[in-house]
Amino acid sequence: MIEFFSQAFLTAFIVAILASAIPLMLAAVGETVGEQSGMLNIGIEGLLLVGGYFGFIGTLSTGSFWVGFLYGIIAGVVLSSIMMILCVWLGLNQIVVGIGITLAGTGVSSVLYDFNFSDSKPRLGLDTPWRIPFLADIPVIGPGLFAQPGMFYLAIVILVVASIWMYRTTAGLRLRSAGQKPSSLDAAGGSVMRTRSLAVLFGGAMSGLGGAYLALISAGTFTPGMTHGLGFLAIVVAMLARGRFVWVAVIAVIYGLFIAMGTVLQLTTLNIPIDVVHMMPFVAVMIVLTFFARRSALPPALAIPYVRGAR
Repeated sequence: MIEFFSQAFLTAFIVAILASAIPLMLAAVGETVGEQSGMLNIGIEGLLLVGGYFGFIGTLSTGSFWVGFLYGIIAGVVLSSIMMILCVWLGLNQIVVGIGITLAGTGVSSVLYDFNFSDSKPRLGLDTPWRIPFLADIPVIGPGLFAQPGMFYLAIVILVVASIWMYRTTAGLRLRSAGQKPSSLDAAGGSVMRTRSLAVLFGGAMSGLGGAYLALISAGTFTPGMTHGLGFLAIVVAMLARGRFVWVAVIAVIYGLFIAMGTVLQLTTLNIPIDVVHMMPFVAVMIVLTFFARRSALPPALAIPYVRGAR
């Protein structure tokens, strides 16, 4: 068991934790902003898959990770614009539209993947050793978190900036007003429609970026249905965090810890079925929901269409 405490193993373990946590964190940040504005996006699962597919295609065709991330963001924004039009502008049911976006994103990404790669299983060439800044003595080989360190730092910056913007700026106050009491925002001269529209598009961008990160960095390839419920988990994280981005990061890291522990358990002599290992993070979420779900305070206007002048 001593080899499990070696420097190489501990480094790989930490990398596995963060590589699993960051896609969930990005999607949950976008969902947190959306929920605080009164928009519940059930379609994150589809947004992650579309972002992952187009991010993978962008990197595969251009050789640039940053182009792949940009493709993922654009794909997420385009698909989330459906929710913006149908739910924000037309006032349709957000849950029904969100389920449709999940099905559409899952179907589109699977069909496009089968059409383009039915005879092959492409992977990105991530076998070149990279070094972690500030930890230059520890080489990380393969499709790990620090294969593109800039994206890791960008994800942290997004979390910090989103937190400061939401609670330290006038625009953030307007966004929270759209979820707490949209009529007050309207009476003060703000636009509920514009605020919620931008929140939905931001959530789509974050989910698309999270999907691209999942495909390009965490997995090194795209596989249809590779999220395995990560989008729904992001919704739970956003609700449990109650608008606090620090808790979004903490819960995401705990999820990454469970994923990494599943990998570690497979390396031991314990005979644990792989299905049980995959169930561990979701069992943990169910336990957390059992004890803390009642403490989660959701915005009063969440998932309620706003009609100007209505009581």
